[in-house]
Amino acid sequence: MAPSRRYPSNLGQVIEYIPDRLYLASYVEAPDETTVFPYPDSTPRSPSKRSHRSAAPTPSHKQPYYFTVDDTLLYNAFHHDFGPLHIGHLYRFALQFHEILGAKENKDRPIVFWSRADARSRANASCLLACYMVLIQSWPPHLALAPIAQVDPPLMPFRDAGYSQADYGLTVQDVVYGVWKAKEEGCCVLETFDLDEYERFERVEQGDFNWITPHFLAFASPQSNPSSRTVEGTEAWNALPKTVDEVEVHPTLSEPFKNVLTHFSERNIGLVVRLNSVLYDAGYFEALGIQHVDMIFDDGTCPPLSMVRKFIRMAHEMITVRKKGIAVHCKAGLGRTGCLIGAYLIYRHGFTANEVISYMRFMRPGMVVGPQQHWLHLNQGTFREWWVEERIERKLRKEAALAAAAAGQTGSAHPPSTPVRAMQKSHISRSSSKNGTSTPPNRSSRTPLGEIDQDQTRDNSIGVQEDYLPAPTPGQPRKTHRGVVDRHHPYNRSTANVPTVEEEVLHDETETQAASAHRAQESDEEWNARVRSHRKVSGSVSPERRERSVSAYQPVIDNDATNDIENIGVATPRTKSYEGKVQQRSTSASGVLPKVRGSSSSPKRPAAAGGVREAGVRKTSGRVGSVGSASPTAVAARKVSGVH
Repeated sequence: MAPSRRYPSNLGQVIEYIPDRLYLASYVEAPDETTVFPYPDSTPRSPSKRSHRSAAPTPSHKQPYYFTVDDTLLYNAFHHDFGPLHIGHLYRFALQFHEILGAKENKDRPIVFWSRADARSRANASCLLACYMVLIQSWPPHLALAPIAQVDPPLMPFRDAGYSQADYGLTVQDVVYGVWKAKEEGCCVLETFDLDEYERFERVEQGDFNWITPHFLAFASPQSNPSSRTVEGTEAWNALPKTVDEVEVHPTLSEPFKNVLTHFSERNIGLVVRLNSVLYDAGYFEALGIQHVDMIFDDGTCPPLSMVRKFIRMAHEMITVRKKGIAVHCKAGLGRTGCLIGAYLIYRHGFTANEVISYMRFMRPGMVVGPQQHWLHLNQGTFREWWVEERIERKLRKEAALAAAAAGQTGSAHPPSTPVRAMQKSHISRSSSKNGTSTPPNRSSRTPLGEIDQDQTRDNSIGVQEDYLPAPTPGQPRKTHRGVVDRHHPYNRSTANVPTVEEEVLHDETETQAASAHRAQESDEEWNARVRSHRKVSGSVSPERRERSVSAYQPVIDNDATNDIENIGVATPRTKSYEGKVQQRSTSASGVLPKVRGSSSSPKRPAAAGGVREAGVRKTSGRVGSVGSASPTAVAARKVSGVH
């Protein structure tokens, strides 16, 4: 902590990012020339001769340069949310930071990026600087997070834009890893980012849309009057604008709708997916050659897996085959839109739920609200399985096609046994009983490789059982000129799948009749022998042994299985995640960045012979180097030592 001479209560925390060059700090009052800065102790080497030792020069420190963005880069909150700052904020921060680094008067001065000491300002400033290091300076995420890993007090987690009590938090670490993952997968390309376009079209009066990835655009629902679809071939269809020039001079279209149609035509959008009720004429898109599909579900709810599967297939074909983009919207372009886009990004690129929510909010603030966050978290494994299983299916089909081609060349009458055919044969043999009757296979209600039948997913229509859904949320956010308008209807649960009392009674009677019929087929000797055998087995085990045997199968709760804040204290299986290898490269003339010392708590181990060893903290240290090449936006900073 660094107290100020002028303000005794101005206590600030200074974190070193690059020695003698870049620091992150927080202060109660704005720092000035009187603020005490904790310069590192740099004792010069002692001369070899005693006569020269007294003449060693005293190092002189220059006054640090302080700058902040607390009053210039503001987060437009929907309710109680406060971040993270979006990509436009990061770009403006980079421009200001590079200008400061390139100034001659700041060549040898420490640069201190500071924020106010409140929890929200500290979290936003730390996240902004860490994302800058990952996106522009090409640092790996663990190095960008290392300086702020053990700040005290800990950084405040971000929350969603809903009106209800926040029950799902995202940390700075989630945002940094989400941004890094998007950069590695080519979803976030800062070199082609247009700041003016981003800041213009994110406003409601200009269209309210943002590019999430180079293939996905999220936008709020436009409106037109009338809103019914115009049928092709009619007189009304002939009056629709067919070119961008006709859109610009259309007399009844609003300015936001014109911007949407013009931008979609210029940026090669091939598919528009509507998730909310009809508020505009879809013929405006179709007249411009853009396919339009309705996948409507209630506001504040989560989509069924059958709809997600259909959306993923359409989007994947549009991206890979037709080489066009997809625009998705709901009422505000936040909650339901984030569900489907996030599901595809998890499916295709392997994001975690926390990473994809964080990244989408980095590109468009407010995405994924309330129980939709839990829905993505619960179904993220399913979306990844779809991608893996489809790759296996394509491989098996390719092998079957090659085998069929080989069989045709050899003139065989019967096709050779392929992996798919062998699996089908083994399945038929297992499902057949001894008396020749076939029993239905024990299949899961989820069928990742095909369309999901609503009848099969009666209790699993949205991916998880409805009894385990999160609590309802009072409404969804709406973006206006000021930020938010009235609340919407709450998250509704479907009660159509709940059995009635009459159905339960009928089910019990059916089971009783089936048991009686089975009992009648057995003789009395067989029945008594089976009962005696059951009593003998159950009575031969003592209560203590039964208790021990039952306890042996209790699940082991591992609280360290995941780092997600929502899983603290919850037993979740440990999963392996792919970590991309980062190629280490030499950086600036300064050589090696500061060493980062990490610590991990080790559990108590069994005592060795002759003594007991208590659990402690193991510390590891290693050399750390920056990686990759900086973005073109960092060219201004290349000549400055320390930041590369």
